[in-house]
Amino acid sequence: MAKAYERIADDLRDRIHAGELMPGVRLPAETALVEEYGRSLPTVRQALGLLQAEGLVEKQHGRGNFVRQRRTPVFRTNLRHQWEKSRARKPEQQRKETGATEHDTGLEVNDLVFYAVYSEIEADEELAEIFGITVGTMMVERTYRTRYQAEDHPFSLVVSYLVRDMVAVNPELLDATNEPWPGGTQNQLYTIGIELARLEERVSARPPTAEESEELGLPPGTALIVLGKTSYDTDGRVVEHSYVRLPGDRTEMTFVTDLERW
Repeated sequence: MAKAYERIADDLRDRIHAGELMPGVRLPAETALVEEYGRSLPTVRQALGLLQAEGLVEKQHGRGNFVRQRRTPVFRTNLRHQWEKSRARKPEQQRKETGATEHDTGLEVNDLVFYAVYSEIEADEELAEIFGITVGTMMVERTYRTRYQAEDHPFSLVVSYLVRDMVAVNPELLDATNEPWPGGTQNQLYTIGIELARLEERVSARPPTAEESEELGLPPGTALIVLGKTSYDTDGRVVEHSYVRLPGDRTEMTFVTDLERW
């Protein structure tokens, strides 16, 4: 049998989904909810806490509880990699028309705010093992954030790594002001004669740090999806590795596996 706070949460959730309580609307005061549902203040707060954990309600200190604005969902499928590869050799104007984020969200280029920072670092033991290089090898570390201009938080937190000497033959690949790069990383690598043949993605989940929660705007209790992506060229060499941290409240990941016929 459902507990009292669960029944209150169920009713408020139904009202939100039905549009009776619209995004951005302030919920009745907690004292009013106590009177409406005939339950104690701790019980009402439990119900609100449950809705906060689900990302439906947010508490604004000093103002009350509000129906949370629905954030643009992200539908990420492994088929995106072939989509990116198919575009890598297209004319620049065609590559400029859309990118991976637009592909995953259905938004347009002009809907997005993009941020990129490049820095040069020495490979630590983890990166050295991934790339098969020596510790201390110079790397290009690229940090990316992309958000919908109508929202305050990015879709993901991305850090990508390239071997500096590998990409330095095209100086444009060392300059963050060239971002967002039409065609993304696969086109960047194409400019230096590299074709991707295989990508490996490892997915895990964990609680976010306080900093990650703040940057991604995560409701309490929301899991962080962590994706490690390694890109291999046609010779089996690792040419790029990235860590992508995705908010669990707006990201849906689909993995499509085609099976050979008997």
